[in-house]
Amino acid sequence: MIDVLVVDDDLRVAEINAAYVRKVAGFRVAGTAHTAAEALAFLQRHEVDLVLLDHYLPDETGLALVRRLRDLGRHTDVIMVTAARDISTVQDAMRLGALQYLVKPFTFAGLRTRLDAYADLRRALADGGDAEQEQVDRIFGAFGAASATPAELPKGHSALTADRVREVLRGASGPLSAQEVADRCGLSRQTAQRYLKLLERAGRVRMNLKYGETGRPEHRYTWHRPG
Repeated sequence: MIDVLVVDDDLRVAEINAAYVRKVAGFRVAGTAHTAAEALAFLQRHEVDLVLLDHYLPDETGLALVRRLRDLGRHTDVIMVTAARDISTVQDAMRLGALQYLVKPFTFAGLRTRLDAYADLRRALADGGDAEQEQVDRIFGAFGAASATPAELPKGHSALTADRVREVLRGASGPLSAQEVADRCGLSRQTAQRYLKLLERAGRVRMNLKYGETGRPEHRYTWHRPG
């Protein structure tokens, strides 16, 4: 189980973000904090895997808190979730080791793709030891596919529909055809095919061909789990 501290100065937003985290399998909300001081005190008392961190806090910025944590030798993973959009803040977050940066407002689907990618990253790192180039590429690219999230879908696409397609694939015991995905999602085959291709281009779905005795090969889709 991955323990998460949610930090946001707005109590309502903190509870919404915590509710989002609770909906993702494998994640648990360890606590919430509304100031940098509260977050620091919590992290000094509890072991936490990940901090979802707002930048605009009443006593100091989120990035100032990250600097303080690093100075104390604490290397808890951080995903920024903030309305701060200026490039200098984004760049500072990257330099301080934030694993991702999610701009408010965002949807549950947008956050979940980042959490899924974080879980993938932890799995890729779990074995330890030496890494071949292929594994290094997987580790460094763990968040790459999260850049094309349902929150950033092309015009005319629905985040809820993309979510349904993804859940069907993630829960499947084996590869599925577009028709099988459509049936399980309650969609037309054409709609399911469109979302499958979108997720395939984002690197979240793998497509393989199944050849029968006659006719054209069938496209079969599986959810891509790096590492």
